[in-house]
Amino acid sequence: MLMSFIVTNHCTPFLLIWTGYNMTTSIAYRIPGRARDLGELVVRRVLPAGRHQSVGPFLFFDHMGPVDFPSGKGIDVRPHPHIGLATVTYLFEGAIRHHDSLGNDQEIIPGDVNWMTAGRGIVHAERTPATQRANGWRLHGIQTWVALPLADEQGPPAFVHHPAASLPLVEGDGYQLRIIAGRAFGRQAPVKVLAPTLYVAAEMQAGAQFTLEPEYPQQAVYVASGSVTIDGEALEMGVLAVLEPDRAVNIAASEAAQVMLLGGAPIDGPRTIWWNFVASDPQLIETAKDNWREQRFDPVPGDDERIPLPEA
Repeated sequence: MLMSFIVTNHCTPFLLIWTGYNMTTSIAYRIPGRARDLGELVVRRVLPAGRHQSVGPFLFFDHMGPVDFPSGKGIDVRPHPHIGLATVTYLFEGAIRHHDSLGNDQEIIPGDVNWMTAGRGIVHAERTPATQRANGWRLHGIQTWVALPLADEQGPPAFVHHPAASLPLVEGDGYQLRIIAGRAFGRQAPVKVLAPTLYVAAEMQAGAQFTLEPEYPQQAVYVASGSVTIDGEALEMGVLAVLEPDRAVNIAASEAAQVMLLGGAPIDGPRTIWWNFVASDPQLIETAKDNWREQRFDPVPGDDERIPLPEA
């Protein structure tokens, strides 16, 4: 995960904007993204947000960019470990090279999906591909963590890559809906998910609109660029709107917009988040700390660098 060297937990300070218990609105509450300076770029951290740790299985959501890198510059996230989650990368612009301890070496470009299941433990690095770095480039995308169900959080690690052409695309008047994971709009994404999941990228022209049906107990809308309205209520860029349950909503583009739809079934119990580790039992995190400190995780082939365990 590109942002995984930041220490975070479910008590991160945040600003939550309540819409209130006004049943005339379709938005239960809003979570503005909070700026996090990662050195190479500043991201908007949306989840976790205080007591609102997750929406469906999504418990970490970073909006990175858009940011322009000059020739010779890029990102270099050295090898680092994960447990108990799946990391999901989706790009609007740019490219990222993923390299992991299973031997996978994959470049992701806009519209593709990299889905890495950490399970009991995996190590990966994320860097700017050489061609992008040489020519100067722009990065814009979303990185999320998905909690693994209790039955799977200590399962074997895995990695899959699905190119954009393999993902279902639903098209309407002025909009395209790419089904990244799970089932939505009558289509099923090829990514194998372990719990009911909604994850869709919407590209909308000004004036376009569509209806999001209440297929999942928890659903949310995030604007990555532009602005939209939800049942006539404005939602600006950089804000996650968590929707009232059991309501179909109309999403209309006030201007050209890139929108993420996310949610699913609630996580089957609370999770602790420490650094890159997610677990239902804090002892699993303590064990992962010791394993990384003592270099018991499998290494990334050909990459001898590593991010050290944080002190706090």
